[in-house]
Amino acid sequence: MFTGIVDSVGRIDSVSLNNGAELRIQARYRGVKKGESIAVNGACLTVERVVKGGFTVHAVATTLGRTLIGEWRKGRAVNLERAVRAGDRLGGHFVQGHVDGVGAVERVAAADDALLVDIRVPREVTETTVLHGAITVDGVSLTVNALPRAGVVQVSLVPFTREHTTLGGLASGDRVHVEADVLGKYVRQLCRSAQ
Repeated sequence: MFTGIVDSVGRIDSVSLNNGAELRIQARYRGVKKGESIAVNGACLTVERVVKGGFTVHAVATTLGRTLIGEWRKGRAVNLERAVRAGDRLGGHFVQGHVDGVGAVERVAAADDALLVDIRVPREVTETTVLHGAITVDGVSLTVNALPRAGVVQVSLVPFTREHTTLGGLASGDRVHVEADVLGKYVRQLCRSAQ
């Protein structure tokens, strides 16, 4: 379980595509343990090895099928978050690290001190998204600023988020991992079950 509050930006040091993908990630973390869960651009991955200056993870075929990980190359910056511990502050929202799909950035526009980003998201994400609710984009917990068109979610990036995550560099045409709010998923399932 995560909160979507990115605590580091790492860099892909190497990618090996063979029966899934093995990634070596440079990170400034201390005390990482083998078997620990770390969200990498919002995808919960398990640390297989701790190496000097970082760690390795393996993404299975299922993960590759719903994320962009299979397209990643050496040098790519990625948002990182270590799993929340009992007693930690929950500054964002409950994030599972289960990417629901890939969204496409349609528009990026400055609005005073914020950056408004319109993202076309998969249907299963729009079904559980509400105005001023939560959504996770590349592992970052964000508030839904607007629902400008069917299938499009708008988020507003504050200066801190732009400076401390990879989202500050988003441009039209970029693709991102999206995870819908888990509370919305449960409500949708309960409503379907009641029918």
